[in-house]
Amino acid sequence: MIHGESEQMILDAVGVDVRLASLEFDGATAWWDRARQGPLEPLSAEVWVTDPTFEHVLLVRHRWRGWVPPGGKVEAGETPRGAAERELGEETGLRAELLAVPAAVCVRSYRADWSMTLGLSYAAIVPMTMSLRGEVEQPPRWFALDGGWESVFPEDRERIRTYVDLLADKRAVGAI
Repeated sequence: MIHGESEQMILDAVGVDVRLASLEFDGATAWWDRARQGPLEPLSAEVWVTDPTFEHVLLVRHRWRGWVPPGGKVEAGETPRGAAERELGEETGLRAELLAVPAAVCVRSYRADWSMTLGLSYAAIVPMTMSLRGEVEQPPRWFALDGGWESVFPEDRERIRTYVDLLADKRAVGAI
């Protein structure tokens, strides 16, 4: 749960990003509207990193979730965007500018015995030539978006691919 003086700032930042997200999954906006009325459960944030050709995604190997976007829990006093930036650096060694509009919002449980968690996904476009440094036993790796990868969240592949296609369309018309 989020505690302390910064709770309202965080709630406001989450609310804005939930509404701005390019894609919504799992009824996340309605879930957020209900959840923010009570004690807030943990939030998660991740980064969907694609290359400038929009053909690859950067994932990290989690010990039991499989290949997932870099991300994790939003810490107390931290906004989801701040958590996404921190997790990206910790899990890949990258310091990248996140795109202004969040990529997606979803609701999921990260373990069967955990409560549902609101997750915000942000995006970054990074050349595949940038040096990567993973955490111990969590190496980062580029995957082709038209391929597959092992994950406990198989729906992520289509969600990320849909978003990257939107980015490619925006790039084609000069919107990014």
